[in-house]
Amino acid sequence: MAKKQETKKEIFEDIPVVKEKNKKPSPEDGWVVKDRIYRLTRGRSPLSYMIRSSNIYYFDEEKGYERELKHTANQRTPFVDEMKGDQRLAHIIFRDGTLAVPREKVTLQKLLSLYHPMRNVLFEEVDEVKKAETQLDWLEFEIAALNAANSLDINMAEAVMRVEKGSEVSKMSSKELRRDLLIFAKQKPKLFLELVTDENVQLRNIGIRAQEAGIVSLSQDQRTFEWSSTGRKLMTVPFEENPYSALAAWFKTDEGVEVYSQIEKRLK
Repeated sequence: MAKKQETKKEIFEDIPVVKEKNKKPSPEDGWVVKDRIYRLTRGRSPLSYMIRSSNIYYFDEEKGYERELKHTANQRTPFVDEMKGDQRLAHIIFRDGTLAVPREKVTLQKLLSLYHPMRNVLFEEVDEVKKAETQLDWLEFEIAALNAANSLDINMAEAVMRVEKGSEVSKMSSKELRRDLLIFAKQKPKLFLELVTDENVQLRNIGIRAQEAGIVSLSQDQRTFEWSSTGRKLMTVPFEENPYSALAAWFKTDEGVEVYSQIEKRLK
């Protein structure tokens, strides 16, 4: 009797297992039933705005063809090829730029969130979690920028503000410079932090200050830097490049390091 059971087991072991082919992920995977809010993009908020709810199409990757969409009041799907019986067309209207869709209207939510061809173009779903994450990131940037601005030495502060205000910085008092530096850090924290960590910003500022102090001069065609006292050529600005950015890069060369050292001494 034991021998027969063993033979039966061997027969089953020899049957090949047919593995199911990997299916493409569906747009509805991980769908969460909840209330949702949609808003028109680009800050638009007309009293009422109706978007198309029929004669629209979605390319179905799994099926490999376009499927017609329609918003109806009596169907459980937005896909026309899955609808049964009469189709009562319903409008989709935004009021003051927004549209609140309760959790019970899943079909409309899926049409707007997953399939409508104008999603994220004409309108978008308001994602409160993503919005909070973005706001948190911004606040962290702001705090880091303000802390950096508060501890920045006066020379670097001048270099950073020169990018924002240009030659106007030369006429500002130290208190005006500090004030505007903090305002700049608060309003544009990401740009501020990028400038603070960019070594070329300081080098550019030295070059501009040297030109303003008459230590070096820039030709009228903005192609050549030279010593103002002797007229000796220092460098040629590459074509279509900002002269002070080119000078900053040149300061890091073997020849430029020596010139930079001399300019720093004369500016003190």
